[in-house]
Amino acid sequence: MTRKIILALAALSFPLMTLAAPAPWYLWQSKLDGKLACSQFSLGPGWTQFSSQPYKDAGCTKPGRPG
Repeated sequence: MTRKIILALAALSFPLMTLAAPAPWYLWQSKLDGKLACSQFSLGPGWTQFSSQPYKDAGCTKPGRPG
């Protein structure tokens, strides 16, 4: 019985995995010296998002959403 439940849950989770996509990258600007960094999330309180343009790569060179 337990094995059937585990198999059913595994089978139901596979379609969700196909919908997953990598997170977009954004340019962040340092409040201290104005330098830019590319990151998928905020680097902390000393940084502000430079633009709302998402990028596909870690170098922030290819505009657009990944996936």
